[in-house]
Amino acid sequence: MDRDTSIRSSAQATRLARSITNSQLLISAALLAFAVVVFVVQASAFQEPLFFGSLLLVFVLTGVALTVNWNPQRKRWAVLLPILDIFAIVGMREAEPELGAGLFLVLPVIWMARNYRLAGAVGAVALSTTLLWVAGLSDVGSGGTFEFEFGTQVLLPMTLVFIATTTYATSRRSQSQRDLLRQQSSLVESALVRARDQERILHEVINAVEFGVLAFDRDGVATLRNNAHEQSLREFGAPRSAVIHPTIYRPDGTTVFAAADRPYARAVEGEEFENAVFWVGAPGDVRAAYSATARQISTADGDPDGGVVVVRNITTELEAVRARENLAASVSHELRTPLTSIIGFLELAVDSPELTDETKRMLEIAARNSERMLSLVTDLLQTASDKDGTLTLSMSECDLAEIARQSIDSAQIAASQRDLTVSAIIDRPAVTTADPLRVRQVIDNLLTNAVKYNRTGGTVTVSVEAAEDSIRIDVTDTGVGVSPDDQAHLFDRFFRAGTARTSAIVGTGLGLAISRDIAKLHGGSLSVRSEVGVGSTFSLVLPAVSKGTP
Repeated sequence: MDRDTSIRSSAQATRLARSITNSQLLISAALLAFAVVVFVVQASAFQEPLFFGSLLLVFVLTGVALTVNWNPQRKRWAVLLPILDIFAIVGMREAEPELGAGLFLVLPVIWMARNYRLAGAVGAVALSTTLLWVAGLSDVGSGGTFEFEFGTQVLLPMTLVFIATTTYATSRRSQSQRDLLRQQSSLVESALVRARDQERILHEVINAVEFGVLAFDRDGVATLRNNAHEQSLREFGAPRSAVIHPTIYRPDGTTVFAAADRPYARAVEGEEFENAVFWVGAPGDVRAAYSATARQISTADGDPDGGVVVVRNITTELEAVRARENLAASVSHELRTPLTSIIGFLELAVDSPELTDETKRMLEIAARNSERMLSLVTDLLQTASDKDGTLTLSMSECDLAEIARQSIDSAQIAASQRDLTVSAIIDRPAVTTADPLRVRQVIDNLLTNAVKYNRTGGTVTVSVEAAEDSIRIDVTDTGVGVSPDDQAHLFDRFFRAGTARTSAIVGTGLGLAISRDIAKLHGGSLSVRSEVGVGSTFSLVLPAVSKGTP
C-alpha cells in the first residue's frame, strides 16, 4: 500500500513539473517569436529599458521553471511565474503601446485559470486589468493627461474575462473527467487484483486435489490442467505437448477407444456424462483405470462456453471389487460340496420309516432350506464369476401364495428367537408363471432381512394381493428403517445400508441386488418404502398369468 502511494505521488509530481514547464515555455516561445518580429520591423524598441527588461524577465522566469524541481509542496510558489509574466507583458505594452504586446496577457491568464482554479482565474484577470488601468493613470501622476483607450481598458479585460471563464470551465470539466477516469482505473485495478487472487487460489485448490482436472473453452482448446492430470500424462509417457493420453482402452481393458468415442471428445462435443471408465497403459504393462465425469459451462446468457472434465483414478477400487468377487467365488465353491452332502443325507433321513410325523416335517423344512442355501451359493458363485451376473430362470406354473406360506414357515424359528410375530395376509391363491425357486429366494431374502433388522418384540407382516394384471407381495417390518440416501443404493451389489453397517449383523450386500435382478427377469419390480426408526416395506410385483396359460 505504501509503494502504491509513493508511485502515485511520484506521478503527480511529474505531471505538475511538466505542466509548469510547458506553460512557461509556451509564454517564452510566443514572446521570443514576438521579439524576433519586433527586431525586424522596429529594432529601436530594444533600446527602451522597460521593454528589454520586461522581455529579459520572461526568459529568466523560463530558466527558473526549467531548473527548479517542482513538487506539490512548491506548487504555491509556482504561481509567482505567471504573476511575474503578467507584470513583464504589461511592462512591454507600456514601453511600446503600438506593438500590442498586451494581447500576450492571454497566456498567463490561461495558465492561472487552468492550474489554480477559480482563484487563479479571478486573480489573473484582476491583476491584468489593474495593471492596465494603473499604467494608464501613471501618466496623470507624472503630469500627463489620461487618455482612455477602449481596446486596452475595456475590450482587452473583457477578452481576458471570457478566456479565463472558458479555461476555468474547461479545466473543471477535464478535472472531473480525470477524476472519473482515475476512479474507474482504480476500480479496474482492484478488480484485476481480485481476479488474479481468485485465479491464484483456484489454481492452488485445483492443484491440491488428487483427481485430474481438464478445462476447455468453447472451441475445445484446453485452458487449464492441474498437476494431477499432468502427472498422469507423465507416468504413462505421453508427449510433453499432449493434453490427453494418446491411447486409452475401454472398460474391458483391451479394446482401444475410437477417437470420437473418447470421454474428452464427447465432452468437447457438448455431452455431459458421469463415471465413464477407461484404462491407460497397454495390456501387460503398468496400467491404471480412470473414471471421467464431464460438465458443460455456460455464459450468463446461457450460451455454451466450454466445459470441464474431472478424471479420477479408480484402479484400487476396481482391484478391490475384483478381489471381493474372487473371495466370494472361492467361498461359494467351497460351500457347495458340504451342502450337497447335507441335502443328500437329509433326503435319506426323511425316507426313514421310524420317524414321527413332526420329526419328518422338521427334516423336510431343513431339506428345503438346504436346497435354498445351495441355490444361493450357486447364485453367489455365478455373480462373482460372470461379468454380467446373469441369472437363469426355470419357468413353470406356481402359486405365489403357497410359496409365501412356505417361506413364512421357514422364518418362524428365527422370528421366535427374537420374540417377533410373523403374520400373513393371504386371502386366495395367486397363480402365475414364474420360477418358483427364484421367487422363494426373493421372499426368503426379504423375510430374513425383516427378521434380522427388526426390534425385539416387533412384527413382520407378509401380504399377497392378486389382481388381473399383477401379483403384489409386501413384506413389512417394524425395524430400524433405511435413510433416503441409502435407499438410492440399497439394490446395488455389495452395498449395505448405514443401519446395517453399524449393527453386529453380518451380510454380503448381495441379497437385495440378486432379488431385484430376479424380479426384473420376471418382468416385475422390487421397491422399498422406509422411514428410519419406524420400519420398511419391500414390495415385489410380478406379472399375473391366469391358470392354464403356458
